[in-house]
Amino acid sequence: MQLPWPAENMDMKVTRSTISTLVTVLAVVILVAAIPSAVRDTFETGRVYLFSGQFLEELPQRLTGPGRLRFVLQPLVAILLGWRSGLGDARAGRPAYLYALLSGVAGRKESLRSGFAAIRDLLAIGIVLDAVAQLLIYGQVHPGAAVVIGPVLICIPYAAARALTTRVARLVQRDSGNSK
Repeated sequence: MQLPWPAENMDMKVTRSTISTLVTVLAVVILVAAIPSAVRDTFETGRVYLFSGQFLEELPQRLTGPGRLRFVLQPLVAILLGWRSGLGDARAGRPAYLYALLSGVAGRKESLRSGFAAIRDLLAIGIVLDAVAQLLIYGQVHPGAAVVIGPVLICIPYAAARALTTRVARLVQRDSGNSK
């Protein structure tokens, strides 16, 4: 049987970049697909879910319902990624992550870029998991909540772990340099 395409195209390699792109695209597709129902809900109720009392009332349900394990796993993975990036910052002599972001030192743009590159997949997975949890718990997806809850579980632990790791690694390097 003759294939309609060349057989050498069948050896497509799945790289980390390809998986990363697919996860990001999946998150965007879910969010875009949820927008019409969110807009309809806003018109019917006269409120935006993310800024409503209902969102705050339903927040504890996320901690006890399907997907509650991610409230431990996502921050833990973010901390591990922050630790790895913080060690890289210390080795490269870059300033502590939060200091570089918040102060006017050169390299703010590079710090943002490297931080986003490190947590891009985790952010996308967080958005997807929050959307799935919402679907299981509430029967609908609120895209604004998915965009807020997932990243908060990731960005704060990542930034704190990266900054603290850089500081501690520098102290250890300085102490080991002084003891020689």
